[in-house]
Amino acid sequence: MASLKEVKNRINSVKSTRQITSAMKMVASAKLHKAQDRVLGMYPYQQKLNEILINFMGNDLSVRSPYTEARPVTRVAIVVFSSNSSLCGAFNLNVTKMLERTLDEYKLLKKEDIQIYPVGKKVEETVRKMGYTPQGSYQTMADKPSYTEAYLLAETLMKEFAAKHYDRVELIYHHFKSMGTQVLTREEFLPIDLKKIAEEVRKNIAENVKNFPTYNADYIIEPSAEELIVALLPKVLCQKIFTVLQDSNASEHAARTIAMQTATDNANELIQDLTKQYNKGRQQAITNELLDIIGGSLK
Repeated sequence: MASLKEVKNRINSVKSTRQITSAMKMVASAKLHKAQDRVLGMYPYQQKLNEILINFMGNDLSVRSPYTEARPVTRVAIVVFSSNSSLCGAFNLNVTKMLERTLDEYKLLKKEDIQIYPVGKKVEETVRKMGYTPQGSYQTMADKPSYTEAYLLAETLMKEFAAKHYDRVELIYHHFKSMGTQVLTREEFLPIDLKKIAEEVRKNIAENVKNFPTYNADYIIEPSAEELIVALLPKVLCQKIFTVLQDSNASEHAARTIAMQTATDNANELIQDLTKQYNKGRQQAITNELLDIIGGSLK
C-alpha cells in the first residue's frame, strides 16, 4: 500500500493536471463559439449559392465544363483536414483511419499517382510516415481559416484537374453538426456532380420549407444559362473548400472541448478516490498509534 506522503503527492499532481485541463477546456470553448458562429454564418451563403446554381439548370440543360468531366481514375488527389495540435480526443486518429481506408481503395495505383494535400500538422506528419510526399504545407490555414488561402488551394486543385493531371479529387474532413456531433466525411470534390448538388439543395429546401420563400424562378439570362453555370462553378468549388475548412476547424475545437471536459471530470473522480484512500490510511495510522499507546500502558 502506498504511503501517505505518496498519496498526498499524487493528489497534488492530479489537482495540477485538473487546473491545466480545465483552463484548456475554457480556451477551446471560447474558440469553439467563434468558429461555430463562422460556420453558421457560412452555411446560408453556400446554400444560396447552390440554389442559384440549380435554379438555372433545366431538365434538358447540358453543361460542359472541365470541372464536370468524369473519366477513368488513373491519378487521384486527396485533401485531408486535421488539426495542428493534439489533445482533441480521437479527432486526428479518425482522420488518419479514413485516409488509410481511402488509400487502400486506390492500392492498384502507384504511389506517385496518389497526391495528398494535408491541411494540418498532424496529418502532414502522418502522410510523411506513410511514405508519401505532402503536396504543400497548409498548417497556418488549419489554425486560422482564410478564404484567400482556401481559394488558392481550390484554384490549384481545379487547375490540375482541368489539365488532366488528376482524374479525381477527394476531401476527408469532419463535418460540424453540433458541439457533441462531428461527422467524419469523405466526399468527391472533382469532378463536380451537378445532379447531386441539386438533390441536396432540394432536400434541404424540403426540410426547411418555412425558411425558403416560394417564387417563380423565371429568369432572362444573357448570354445563356449554360455559360452562366460554367462561370459560377469555380466560385462554388472555392466556397466549398472554405466551408470544409471552417467545418474542420469548428469540429477540432468541439472535440478538444469535450476531451478536456472529460479529462477534468476524470481528474475530479481520481482526486475523490485518492482523498478517500488518504483518509483511510491516515485513520489507520492514527488507530495503530493509539493501539501502541494503549498496549504500552498495559505493560
